[in-house]
Amino acid sequence: MTQKTSQCCYHEDGGFRCTEAAEPSGLCYWHDPDIIKDKPEDIARLEAFARGGGMLRGICLKEAQLPGIDLVRHHQKTGFDLTHAELYRANLCGAHLFNINLQQASLMKADLREANLHCANLVDANLLGAKWNGTKIENMHTGAIIRQEKLAKQAQQQREKALADDYFQQAEEIYRNLRKTAEREGLFSMAGHYLRRELTMRRHQMPKYSFQRIFSKVIDLFCGYGELPARVILFSILLIICCAVLYLFTGLRFDDTVYQFDIHQGLANNLNLFFNCLYYSVVTFTTLGYGDYTPIGYSRLIAAFEAFTGSFTIALFVVVFVKKMTR
Repeated sequence: MTQKTSQCCYHEDGGFRCTEAAEPSGLCYWHDPDIIKDKPEDIARLEAFARGGGMLRGICLKEAQLPGIDLVRHHQKTGFDLTHAELYRANLCGAHLFNINLQQASLMKADLREANLHCANLVDANLLGAKWNGTKIENMHTGAIIRQEKLAKQAQQQREKALADDYFQQAEEIYRNLRKTAEREGLFSMAGHYLRRELTMRRHQMPKYSFQRIFSKVIDLFCGYGELPARVILFSILLIICCAVLYLFTGLRFDDTVYQFDIHQGLANNLNLFFNCLYYSVVTFTTLGYGDYTPIGYSRLIAAFEAFTGSFTIALFVVVFVKKMTR
C-alpha cells in the first residue's frame, strides 16, 4: 500500500495555495525557508517549476544562487507572479526577469547586477541594500512611494520618531541607489522622480521647524527640487494675479490721476481697473518697466517685492527648463 504524499501547506488569504508535495517541514522545496537553494541544478529546476505552472507566490529564495536564471514568461502579456517572495541576499546576477511581478517581495541585499528588470513590478517591495550596477530598469514600476516611506509615515502617525527617522533614512538610501541606476541607464525622467523622493526623505530627517527643513520644503513647493518647471510657471501666474489684486486696492497713478478700487464706480469700471492692474503686474514681474503706470503708497512696496521675485523666478525657470530639455 502506497503512502499518500502530503501537500504543501503554503496558502494566502486571497485563495492562492501551493499544491506541490511537502517536505518534512510541511512546506514544499520552494516555499521552505530552511532550504537554501544554492545547488547548481536549482536554476533549471526553478525555471521548469515556473513554466510548469508551479506556485511562485511566496517562494523562499533566501541566499539562493540563481545567476543568469531565465524567469521570463515568453509570448504572454503578464510575467511570472512572485508576489511576497523572499529573495534576501539572493544572487540574481544577469537574471532575465522581464515583466516579472515582485510586488511586496523582499529583495533586501539581493544582487541584481546586470539583471533585466524591464517592466518589472516592484510596488511595495523591500529594496534596501539591493545591488543595481548595470541593472536594466526601463519601465520598471516601484510605485509613487516605496515601502520604507510608507512605513515611515505610519510611524510618524504613531509618534514613533526614532523608528520613523530610521525608515526615512532607509528610503533615502533606496531612492539614491535607484536614481543612480536610472541616470546610468539614461532614464532621466525616472531619475528625476527618484531625486525628488530622495531629497524629500532627507528633509523629513531634519529637525522640525528648522531653517534647513523649511528652506527645503520651499524649494520643493517652488520647483520640485529643480525637476518640475511647471510649478515655477504656476507660482509666477499666482504671484502676478495676487499682486494685481493688491494693486487694485492700494492704487496706481497714470497721467497724474490715481486709479484705485471704489465700490461706487460700478462693476465695469472696477473690472477694467483690475485688468490694468494685471497689465502693470505683468510688466513689473518681468521687470520691463514701461513707465505708463507708477505705484503709489503701499503699491511701491508690493512692486519692489514683485520685481525682485520676478527676476529671480524667471532666472530659475530658465535653469530648470534647460536642465529638463538637455536631458
